[in-house]
Amino acid sequence: MKIAIAGATGFIGRRLVEALHRDGHSLLLLVRDRRRAERLFPAAFFPRVQCMEDNGQPGLDGIDGVINLAGEPIAGSAWSDQVKTKIKDSRVQVTQNLVAAIANAQPRPQFLINGSAIGFYGTSLTKVFDEYSFGGEDFLAQVCQAWETAADRATELGVRVIKLRTGLVLGAGGILERLLPIFKLGLGGQLGSGKQWFSWIDRDDLVAMIQFLIDKPDLSGVFNGTAPQPVTNAEFTKILAEVLERPALLPVPDFVLQIALGEAAMLALEGQKVLPQKAQLAGFKFAYPELKNCLVRILK
Repeated sequence: MKIAIAGATGFIGRRLVEALHRDGHSLLLLVRDRRRAERLFPAAFFPRVQCMEDNGQPGLDGIDGVINLAGEPIAGSAWSDQVKTKIKDSRVQVTQNLVAAIANAQPRPQFLINGSAIGFYGTSLTKVFDEYSFGGEDFLAQVCQAWETAADRATELGVRVIKLRTGLVLGAGGILERLLPIFKLGLGGQLGSGKQWFSWIDRDDLVAMIQFLIDKPDLSGVFNGTAPQPVTNAEFTKILAEVLERPALLPVPDFVLQIALGEAAMLALEGQKVLPQKAQLAGFKFAYPELKNCLVRILK
C-alpha cells in the first residue's frame, strides 16, 4: 500500500515507519521539520517527504491510507493559555487539513487512522472505561472530543475512520527516558496517593495494533491503544524499581507537582483505567500484556 503518515518523526511515528517499511509499504512522510525527517530516515529508503508547514493540505493523490499521529507534546510544562491553544490546534487543525486533503484526493484514500488519547474519558479512581464509555469534561477530554469530531468528517467521504485512543506508551525513550535517571539513583517514588490508574501500552504492541487495523478493512470506529492489564501509579513505581533493582522510597506529594505544573499536574496525579475491549474482540494479540515483561524487555 501507499500510506501517508503525519507525525512520522515522533516517538510512535518513528517505530511505525520502520515497521511499515519492513512490510513493503510505500510511505509518504508528512512532517513539520524536513531536516529532522531526512536525518532520521535515509532518502534511499524514504524518498517522499512533505513538510506540512509548506502545504497545510498535503497532496494525497494515489495514497491508499492516512495515519495521523501529529500533536504538540502535552507533558513537561505548565499549561498556559498559549500552550493549551497549541495542544488543541496541533491536533484539531492538522486533522481538519488532512480530511480536506482526503476530500480533494483522486482517488480518495481508503482509510484514516487518527490518533486520539484515553484522556477522552476524563479521570476516575474507580471507573473502568472501554470504547463504549462516555467522554469526560476536563480540558484533555474536550481536546480529544474535538480531535475525533474532525476525523469523523472523513466518514462522510466514504473513508474508513479509526480513532485510536492511546494510553501511556512505553519504549526506549519517551516517558521512561525522563524517569530512568531518577529511579537509577534510587530517588524514585510514587506520585501523590499512588492510587491513580496508569493505562499503558508497549510501543511495539501499539505499532502492531496499527498494522492489524490497516489489514482489517471491516474494522472502524474507536479502539483503545492500551494494554489489557493497567496498573496504579504505586504498582508502576514498584515494578519499575524492581526491574532496575533500585529502591523507590521517595514519594512526590501532590502539592509539589501542582505548584510546578499547575493544571498539567493532572497528567501525573489523575488517571483512568482503560481496557482495549474492541481490539481483543477483533482478535488482536498483545505481545506484552504485563508491565513487568514489557519493562524487562525494554530495560534489560
